[in-house]
Amino acid sequence: MKSQISTRKFTQLLSATPRGARLARLLATQQLDEWGWPPSSPVSEDAALVVAELAANAVTHARVGGRCFRLSLAVDASGTLRIEVADPRGDRELPPHTTDPGPAAESGRGLLLVTALADDWGTAPYPPSGKTVWACLTSRSG
Repeated sequence: MKSQISTRKFTQLLSATPRGARLARLLATQQLDEWGWPPSSPVSEDAALVVAELAANAVTHARVGGRCFRLSLAVDASGTLRIEVADPRGDRELPPHTTDPGPAAESGRGLLLVTALADDWGTAPYPPSGKTVWACLTSRSG
């Protein structure tokens, strides 16, 4: 008897522009809807925010002229959603997970939001010169 592999995957290359970051969020929401998480579900809402933050960071802090960023989504058999945003700037370090920008700062809260919403997140090299920022969300409802 053949075993069924129930991992679902989605990958899209997007322009490293604000429009590309916005499209990443919309595509993620649409793909999750096709996988059974409607836009109003907790998983879809959390994923949309995480994708928006990671894509905005890729566009704002890791942009290289003429290079795109990659959005990847995968759901494993246990229902864990893995979000990955790969960019061409592997030379830029991320701030620590617990960086507090202070009450007067106008930016710097994106990764705090990712930390609050994701069960786990981190970075990995994206050869030859980039990095992947990933976040995992466990299905809470769907």
